[in-house]
Amino acid sequence: MSAYSKLSSHFARASALSNGIGILQWDSDTMMPKGAAGTRAESLALLRVLNHEMVTDPRIGDWLSAAATEELGPWEQANLREIERQYTIQTALPADLVEAASKASSRSEMAWRKARAEADFGALLPYLEEVLRLQREIGAAKGEKLGLSPYDALLNDYEPGGRSARIDALFDDLAQFLPGFTEEVLEVQARRPASEPLQGPFAAEAQRALGVEMMKVVGFDFDRGRLDVSAHPFCGGADNDVRITTRYDESDFSRALMGVLHETGHALYEQGRPQDVIHQPVGQARSMSVHESQSLLMEMQACRSREFLTFAAPHMRAAFGKNGPAWEPDALWRVYTKVERGFIRVDADEVTYPAHVILRYRLEKALIAGDMKLADLPGAWAEGMKALLGVTPPDDRLGCLQDIHWPSGGWGYFPTYTLGAMTAAQLFHAACQSDGDILPGIAKGNFGPLLAWLRANVHSKGSLMETDALLTAATGRPLDASVFKAHLRRRYGGEMDRSIAA
Repeated sequence: MSAYSKLSSHFARASALSNGIGILQWDSDTMMPKGAAGTRAESLALLRVLNHEMVTDPRIGDWLSAAATEELGPWEQANLREIERQYTIQTALPADLVEAASKASSRSEMAWRKARAEADFGALLPYLEEVLRLQREIGAAKGEKLGLSPYDALLNDYEPGGRSARIDALFDDLAQFLPGFTEEVLEVQARRPASEPLQGPFAAEAQRALGVEMMKVVGFDFDRGRLDVSAHPFCGGADNDVRITTRYDESDFSRALMGVLHETGHALYEQGRPQDVIHQPVGQARSMSVHESQSLLMEMQACRSREFLTFAAPHMRAAFGKNGPAWEPDALWRVYTKVERGFIRVDADEVTYPAHVILRYRLEKALIAGDMKLADLPGAWAEGMKALLGVTPPDDRLGCLQDIHWPSGGWGYFPTYTLGAMTAAQLFHAACQSDGDILPGIAKGNFGPLLAWLRANVHSKGSLMETDALLTAATGRPLDASVFKAHLRRRYGGEMDRSIAA
């Protein structure tokens, strides 16, 4: 076998192990009985150590050196680049640190579920302190190997090549723009006709049926995936076995439906990755900002549009046996584009959502750097919410306990949400300019043109290109926040422009 063939075979086996971890983690978050938590934590820790041992196998270094001299095509060269990236990062970590971090995250995640329900940050604090301590160690170890700060080293896991200096500039600009723009939007909304409330209750079974129907409309393949319920919506699972979740509120169906469509955007990316290299690093999703762009493109750009809601309105009426002015497309559009200051990130509208992310980004950076004590997090969270969003959470459940990311070890992830929102606006703008059938298709429930464009320009590329190169190839320019701002102004700033023209 050539050196490249040895690498390819080795990482295909590592991928199979990762797929097993993915399904066990999904089960932990959805169906596992509470009494199995300890055993599951041990199993996951062992599998993660085995996976770490595979991707840090000493032979990989020799294979990489030898493969660099072989004649390889573009995909093989890109795969070599991605393997080397993974190898460099993972060899920075000793196996005992990987095992300790996995166990600590499992314990912390289970403690978070109880603490969140009881709005008791103090109950989570000792578990989260251990997670944070280990994440600092991981960041320092990777940072030393990569020549990065600990936070940038953690960020690099989710956003390869991403740097906090660039994010600081983007987010500071948005933090200056959003408060004033939010005020403007609230004034615009106040001048519009008031909508009648959508009267429930909305049975969870009916919400699920509607969600499944809309998943099929946008292109989800149920032969390679499924929909379930969890405390925190997510997309997980394994290659060709994509598991998404949502949560239901029988007094408000709109949140669960958009949550389903959001996670379906993630799932479509997973289902569209190149099959011939799906078990190789080059076949993986490019970065979390690109992944988040696919969920936010589907939910925010496409499914909160007038076109989609015109199509979906009769399906919503049929699902719940409703009728009347509140269920007309224009009224539903006002519901789905309503802007209001709120406490919960996952329920936030498109205008205020970036403020939630900016807050978390600033706090996790300070915590990793040691500039803030974890015990001070609830107070710092409340202060940040007041400054950025003009609201103060009444308790920790609506404050710093609402997200699973930190308890489960996801430090450095949060900024990718707003980077993804900017990327989503840029990709959707380019797609609609490239194919005039996309918006008319959405208005008829035909997502074929949009999905075809995404398949060709994003999904099928896997990790062939770096993030900036992928976005430039698809849209003609690197990430440009002005496209996102222009989208917000068109949709929310009173222009009522139904086109996608710049």
